[in-house]
Amino acid sequence: MKTKLDCIPCFQRQVVEAAKMATSDEEIQENILRKVMKVLCNMDWNESQLVITKKLHEIVYKESDNYDPYREVKRKSNEEALRLYPSMKKVVNSSNDLYEKIRSAIKIAIAGNIIDFGPSINRDINKTLEYALSVDLDNKTFENFIEDLNKSDSILYFADNCGEIVFDKLLIECLDKRVFFVVKKSPILNDATIADVHETSISKMDNVEVVEMNVGDNINIINKINPSLIISKGQGNYEALSERGDIYFMLIAKCQVIAKDLGVPVGSIVFKKI
Repeated sequence: MKTKLDCIPCFQRQVVEAAKMATSDEEIQENILRKVMKVLCNMDWNESQLVITKKLHEIVYKESDNYDPYREVKRKSNEEALRLYPSMKKVVNSSNDLYEKIRSAIKIAIAGNIIDFGPSINRDINKTLEYALSVDLDNKTFENFIEDLNKSDSILYFADNCGEIVFDKLLIECLDKRVFFVVKKSPILNDATIADVHETSISKMDNVEVVEMNVGDNINIINKINPSLIISKGQGNYEALSERGDIYFMLIAKCQVIAKDLGVPVGSIVFKKI
């Protein structure tokens, strides 16, 4: 997915937020923003959002000498989600029907995508969980998902953010398949890394194999693993994979650019195969 004009000011806002997390030195913060603006002016805006995001945040990390400014935010997100996990587990298990359990788990996993420090949004996870559980998933998409799930022997699951992965864990428990769980190899925004997989005990699940990925390397991971079924969480993975096809996307459309591409209103719960 190519970068749109509306993405440019969003990149700058992200950088300012990251710079303030990375250092309290206002001179360094200003220097970071000036360098980012210069790089943006000279970059090819036909690059994907992921490529541009990575280049800009590398400036933040290098100039501040802080290579994981979101670390504390990520830790708190994991802790908050883990506190909610038992109550969400009860919601999933409130039905005796396996497919209804999966339906609820999908909604909860999508709700977890609100824990995203990229876009400028209200990150109220409790309200989002309540909203997600109240909406209906597209029946045709859900039926196709169950059919594909029953025919699959493995799932490639592109994870997105910290905290969110706790709700992914709920869904993986329901799917009862071998899962290749893909996280980022190095810190970028509040995306989940191997440290967060250990922190949330996903790495202890018997049916899960954790895979580390460089930013934007989704297609290479697909080609390497050649899975039966692919699940993609969040906007970043959608940006990387929207033109690939045969993937189940689960996300909240948190910005106008993504919402327009998907043909839905901003804030929509998205469960869609493309």
